[in-house]
Amino acid sequence: MEKYFHSVRLEKEKCSGCTNCIKRCPTEAIRVQKGKAKILAERCIDCGECIRVCPYHAKNAVTDPLSSINNFKYKIALPAPALYAQFKMLDGADRVGRVLTALKSMGFDDVFEVARGAEICSKAIAEELRKRDKRPLISSACPAVVRLIQVNFPELLDNVVNVDAPVEVAAKVAKEEFAKKNNVDISEIGAYFITPCPAKMTSIKSPLAKEKSDVDGAISILEVYGLLAGQLKGAETRHFEGEKATAKGIGWANSGGEVFAIGEKNALSVDGIANVARALEDIENDKLKDLDYFEGLACIGGCVGGPLVFESSFVAQSRVNTICDAVGLDQNVEDHAEVYAQDGVASTVKTIEPLDVMKLDDDRMVALQKIQQIDELLEKLPGMDCGSCGAPSCRALAEDIVRGHATEMDCVFILKEKVRYLAEEMVDLASKDKIRGDGEEE
Repeated sequence: MEKYFHSVRLEKEKCSGCTNCIKRCPTEAIRVQKGKAKILAERCIDCGECIRVCPYHAKNAVTDPLSSINNFKYKIALPAPALYAQFKMLDGADRVGRVLTALKSMGFDDVFEVARGAEICSKAIAEELRKRDKRPLISSACPAVVRLIQVNFPELLDNVVNVDAPVEVAAKVAKEEFAKKNNVDISEIGAYFITPCPAKMTSIKSPLAKEKSDVDGAISILEVYGLLAGQLKGAETRHFEGEKATAKGIGWANSGGEVFAIGEKNALSVDGIANVARALEDIENDKLKDLDYFEGLACIGGCVGGPLVFESSFVAQSRVNTICDAVGLDQNVEDHAEVYAQDGVASTVKTIEPLDVMKLDDDRMVALQKIQQIDELLEKLPGMDCGSCGAPSCRALAEDIVRGHATEMDCVFILKEKVRYLAEEMVDLASKDKIRGDGEEE
């Protein structure tokens, strides 16, 4: 397994060298050098913000092709609840069931809703809120947010709940139930997440809170959208046999859905990676110490706003609300989720470690010297954070210079001053030459 697997990738041939991405990256993971963007792997959290803002489509997300399901004898689809909101033709009462049966028509042997995993997680989080004194507890559902904490707010890692992400829980339960029901070996079962975002793909390849993911792959919603839309037009997709999630699980697709599902009143839901970063900074500075729970989602609107979805996040949010109203609640489903939660299915045991992206040198004394060099460079730099140098801020440029990846001349203001100085020197030399020449003529 790669130390740093990243779903978000750069296509250099499409990059024009503009600076749209460097200003929007929450972890300063992008530089523009020699006219092309460069993603710093150790800083990237795969939030997909650069994919959204790149006008040249030079950033993309690597996910698994649909054909990869054939690597397993038995295939289970794990649809994100955001998937249901992508289709405007779902007007019937059994709209979710139609999507689930359409997925089976595409080659899956079974379908298990990630929303059911979310319901199990909701019970586990509610229990942790009762048992743990740490406040505020922070949701672990969005892998981009957890990785943001690893990079920028490592002191808050102890606040993250010891509960796995819904897709991991769904995959584990789905495999166990399918193996038991069909009397097959669990190793022959592949569980594939239908994902709205690249961060989920990354969390599968490089898990945050476990050694190996229970999910075997992630397929983009964009990839299955056309085929699935065609299947939905068939009458045979109207009914689904099996337990389905309730509004509490499906609602996790929207910002605030998790808080509603766990039943916590003293909670804050924030969406959009830049907004989440500001909220985490407030938590780190003890400005929200009276808060019990924080739900942070990297995408505007929640998972419905992921970079790999077809529909507008605002339209999708409304559809999720409509679907939740139609589906309603079911005490039997909640009781079933409670049993799984009590069995510890959603609990994590691996400690999430911080990512030391600020480390300048293995030798502490050398590192301290480099910090001093950065401070000295900051005194020279203009402090405008304009991004013209290809770094997102003056401090980032100073770090790059100390690391040997840039020079002071990359700053256009220093370069301009240097050019002005050289121009004056040339004028002065020309004047001296003229005076000398005039003297020789006399």
